[in-house]
Amino acid sequence: MEAEINQNNQTSAKLSSQTTRLLRCPICNSELDIGNEVYKCTNNECRAKFPWKRGIPILINESFSLFNLSDFIEERDTYFELSPKNKFSQLLQTLIPDISLNVKAKQNYQLLKTKLLSQVKSPKVLVIGGSISGEGIEAILKNSKIEFIETDVSFGPRTQLICDAHCLPFADKSLDGVIIQAVLEHVVDPFQCVREIYRVLKDDGIVYSETPFMQQVHGGCYDFTRFTYLGHRRLFRKFYEIDSGAVCGPGMALAWSYKYLLLSFTQSMLMRKIIDSFVRLTAFPFRFLDYLLIDKIGTLDAASAYYFMGKKSNTVLSDRELLNLYKGNF
Repeated sequence: MEAEINQNNQTSAKLSSQTTRLLRCPICNSELDIGNEVYKCTNNECRAKFPWKRGIPILINESFSLFNLSDFIEERDTYFELSPKNKFSQLLQTLIPDISLNVKAKQNYQLLKTKLLSQVKSPKVLVIGGSISGEGIEAILKNSKIEFIETDVSFGPRTQLICDAHCLPFADKSLDGVIIQAVLEHVVDPFQCVREIYRVLKDDGIVYSETPFMQQVHGGCYDFTRFTYLGHRRLFRKFYEIDSGAVCGPGMALAWSYKYLLLSFTQSMLMRKIIDSFVRLTAFPFRFLDYLLIDKIGTLDAASAYYFMGKKSNTVLSDRELLNLYKGNF
């Protein structure tokens, strides 16, 4: 959910020594021999090597990723890079209202913080897609009792580790929580990524996810999947539900549709910028409807995006049970 990203330029700290000990080879899941310029797999049959760049480890399994190690060594463009903006563009973004509104994220992160700290004094939480801070996460990031491991497939101001969610380089049952906000639409196999999340979480570990439903393409070629409310729930069928629902409502969905309708008429970058500004000036009131609609039953059929918070479970939600969870108007 591109428009919901808060471009926080605060530089993240490096990985702690305790977290470093949890790292594993993304190819065979063996322990790593950690050097100053390279990580080496200790499995004699694997012997993979993983480099550093900008002081950040690059733990990518090239066989199961859209990216190669060389993409990061040579600093090629991957999905997301923070490009500097001129002062005029920054001023326009400040003065012109946005059409996006994440109604629930801040509240959800407060609940996540409460749940995590009720289970463990110093939880370790993996953030997938954490090169910049997501909408609403700022307050929980400042909590000194929680250690965040911020990872991404791009270098950013908060990136601590380069890794791919399809092959997470962490030991089994080693993490207390995982946050994956506005990411699963950008991976080629979201079910594999959720299997990896399940694997690295401890038995009482908690996941928090947000994914879009009624949103147009916003990641170029790195945009693959959308989920209904039930589709999102099924994705996390091996998790007990703590909370779920719409996080961005139908007002935002309407504003995005209006914007992309107008954008469809032109490929000119200048015209697209003019259209973007025009839509923001004329359509931003739609988002305020979401304060009224976000908890309405009908919103579950029309939301811009959904969230799910759940705890790792030993049972699997069956598809028949899934159907009984439908709460919409049909």
